Amino acid sequence: MNLNLRLLLTRTDIAALLIFVILCVLFSFINGRFMTPGNITVYLQPIPELAIVAMGVTILIISGEFDLSVGSVFALAPMVTVLLMTGGNVPMPLAIAAGLLVAATVGFVNAWFTLGLKIPSFIATLGMLFMARSLTIVLAGGFPPVFPRGAPVDWLTGRVEIWGIAPRISVLVMFAISLVLGVVLRRRDFGHWIYATGGHPQAARDMGINTTRVKTAAFVLCSTLAGFAGIIQSFRLKVIVPNLGTGLELQAIAAAVIGGVALSGGIGSVGGAIVGVLLLALIENILILSGLNANWFLFAIGAMIVMAVVLNTQIRHRAEGSRGHQ
Repeated sequence: MNLNLRLLLTRTDIAALLIFVILCVLFSFINGRFMTPGNITVYLQPIPELAIVAMGVTILIISGEFDLSVGSVFALAPMVTVLLMTGGNVPMPLAIAAGLLVAATVGFVNAWFTLGLKIPSFIATLGMLFMARSLTIVLAGGFPPVFPRGAPVDWLTGRVEIWGIAPRISVLVMFAISLVLGVVLRRRDFGHWIYATGGHPQAARDMGINTTRVKTAAFVLCSTLAGFAGIIQSFRLKVIVPNLGTGLELQAIAAAVIGGVALSGGIGSVGGAIVGVLLLALIENILILSGLNANWFLFAIGAMIVMAVVLNTQIRHRAEGSRGHQ
């Protein structure tokens, strides 16, 4: 039991999950509308897009880098996709592939700026944030393209009814992506390389791990997931505007931090990213049901980030102390 407890103490995402469960239980007693199928359906609606972005951001932070351009890529990829579908009459699968290719290219350029030119990723991706957003506006030509009428998007944004709850198919897509990424991170060599690259870069290089390739792959994955999430949202809303995803990068980083990722790299999990997103959405849902001023949402996010960092630091210190007394 003591060994299992020590192992749990090293999992910083467990604390976030416990907070989420406690808040759900408490508020279900306070407000009878909280656990109704209708409210849960509304609660789940915006989660997949942010969670998919947060998963990519989490993996990149685990590898020791940042990406502030995901919000702009979130708009750029669907803009390319929709323009090809409307202006070029390109079939939807090819248009989506092109949008994802553009997103992956942005990730590769971010990696080249950061790893090839030795520019800190914070600065490199901050520059890309403005470049990608500007490119999205230029492609729109000042007038957002009209979403193709009758486009078959239900395969991605349609609803499935489960026990009276009607989440979108994108929720299932989100869980499928998290399952694949979770297996890669925890069960495959590449996942171990990501943790080693972010946590102990010199030791990783001494072991023969090509940390440059690992980080490049993480950059490309992060941008590709952001682009895919943007396509999901544009298909769900059936509209594409150049300012789509503005500020999303900060929400994704907040979700990652709340979910237990260490900004220094080497610590975090895909499950933690999802829990972080669930917590952010939960706080917003609680504020709405309680009739409180929605502007308190940003205050709550800031407070949760600070508490998460403090809690994660304490958990790591306790875990290190436990190992030291073995």
